Amino acid sequence: MTGTDLHLPRGATANAWYAVDIGPESAGWTHSSLRVVELAPGGSHTFTTGDSEWIVLPLEGGCTVQTEQDEFQLLGRDSVFADVTDFAYAPRDARVQIASGAGGRFALAGAKCERRLPARYGPAPEVPVEERGSGTCARRVRNFAAADAFACDRLIAVEVITPGGNWSSYPPHKHDEHRPGEESELEEIYYFEIDGPNGLGYQRVSPSRAGGADVLAEVRSGDAVLVPDGWHGPSIAQPGHDMYYLNVMAGPGPSREWLIRFHPDHTTGGYR
Repeated sequence: MTGTDLHLPRGATANAWYAVDIGPESAGWTHSSLRVVELAPGGSHTFTTGDSEWIVLPLEGGCTVQTEQDEFQLLGRDSVFADVTDFAYAPRDARVQIASGAGGRFALAGAKCERRLPARYGPAPEVPVEERGSGTCARRVRNFAAADAFACDRLIAVEVITPGGNWSSYPPHKHDEHRPGEESELEEIYYFEIDGPNGLGYQRVSPSRAGGADVLAEVRSGDAVLVPDGWHGPSIAQPGHDMYYLNVMAGPGPSREWLIRFHPDHTTGGYR
């Protein structure tokens, strides 16, 4: 697939309900979804989860998340650059309402799944935060729904803050084949926000197979990049402008795990 197909600038997937609306049908894959809903003060949004599980993640502001049996108060945060946030998990085959007295923006990270797990609250203090890499490859990873941090059926989701001028998602790595104990098959969405006016970043995805994903995109706040396959990275932040991205992953493998292989030509720095 070409970069034009895989780089989705801000507004490219917007509709009457969502500022971002990416699902398996539009992405051309089987599992991963991302939506961003913007609520005015006193606003609310109701949706049915269908055959997917969803995490409601505040990007800016707080909200109430209500299902048929449960209600969760999310304190949220001022912005994605402020801190970790609490969140709520909504199972498949449920009706969910998000309401916000002060208004805000809320990401819905989703994945088609088989099991119906209980609705749950994810407290901010329990989110594992990892300082990954060093030097100009240093970044902060918030593993709120990593495979070993929060129970889901298929969904894996994390946030990354890359300081201005730094590289992240480095070395380039991939997870597009099922290799037991070595690599898992996961579709991935990168959703970006850049700190400060006129900030930008760059995202690279290079082919791991003939005709595979090939992207070099200049990204700004509200942009998304789809990674159906391929070596992804680096993600590069403009000097003076920290870069945030939300990674949403899921796939058809027999188990929920994040196993990656590094590009053989890039084996230093980054994750080490």
